[in-house]
Parts: sequence; structure tokens; C-alpha cells
Amino acid sequence: MLKLKRIYDSAGPEDGKRYLVDRIWPRGVSKAKARLDGWLKDLAPSARLRDWFNHKPERWDEFQRRYREELSSIEREEMVRTLRQESRTERVTLLFAAKDVEHNNAVVLKAFLEEG
Repeated sequence: MLKLKRIYDSAGPEDGKRYLVDRIWPRGVSKAKARLDGWLKDLAPSARLRDWFNHKPERWDEFQRRYREELSSIEREEMVRTLRQESRTERVTLLFAAKDVEHNNAVVLKAFLEEG
């Protein structure tokens, strides 16, 4: 019961729990307007990986591989497990700021969570 949504889109009751999964707070979005249940910046790609990827589609495959490696780390194990369990019992919306809705960390995170 995971879904993806840009943080700039309006919040709705169909979103269920809303989690921002970016490391940096999105421009122009107030915390009140975001209506978040949490900001999971520790599940976002590392600053180094984010900077390397730079939203370049030609780096997408390698970005996915590297980000999945980060998500598999012991430091993120508990956060990943908790989010997986929560998404099995209720709707969870992963929010992201990227303009590219097909090539961003939330897409990878959603797939990673659904595989577990």
C-alpha cells in the first residue's frame, strides 16, 4: 500500500501516512502545507550519491544500484523494516521534490520496500 507523490501536489485523505524521503527540505513548502507524518531524511540517498546522480537519467541504473546498497546498510535496517511493516497495514505515501517522477530516490525506495 505504498504510493509516490510530489510534495508540491495537494495532500489528500487517500495519501494515508505522508513521509518526505528527501534529505533536503523542498523549496517553497511550509511544514504546515506539507502535512507530514514524518521526514525520513536518513533514508534518503547520501549527499555524495545525490550530488553524483544530479538527476541525470544516463546515471539512473548505477544510481539505483548504489542507493540500494545504501538502503541495505545496517544503519538503515531498522528504519526500512519499520516502514515496510507500516506499509503492509496502511497506506503510506512517499513524498519527493524532484521534477522527474520516473528517476528519483522515492521510486527506488518504493521498489526496495515492496521487494522485502
